Amino acid sequence: MAGKFELYQDKAGEYRFRLKAGNGEIILVSEGYKQKASATNGIESVKKNAPVDERYERKDSSSGKPMFNLKATNGQVIGTSETYSSASSRDNGIESVKKNAPDAQVVDQTA
Repeated sequence: MAGKFELYQDKAGEYRFRLKAGNGEIILVSEGYKQKASATNGIESVKKNAPVDERYERKDSSSGKPMFNLKATNGQVIGTSETYSSASSRDNGIESVKKNAPDAQVVDQTA
């Protein structure tokens, strides 16, 4: 099964999206957006930037666990990963985003 983006509204009423791998695991989440159109633009930006390795910021979370951010060409963070148990697991997560994001369908859960 292919990956998919889920577009949804959080409890505060902000629009967010998450990218799920084919196995249903969440591999990337967005920040909150005030406008649905902005979240949709964020999804398009992830699709466009996901294949470019230089767009990934590999780092450690505040708790010292490996994670990554996906950035747009302007340097703005457009998606954040979960924390991983190892750097190799994080790198597998990045490869999963590269593979799943470009062709992922968007499931709008706000309607």
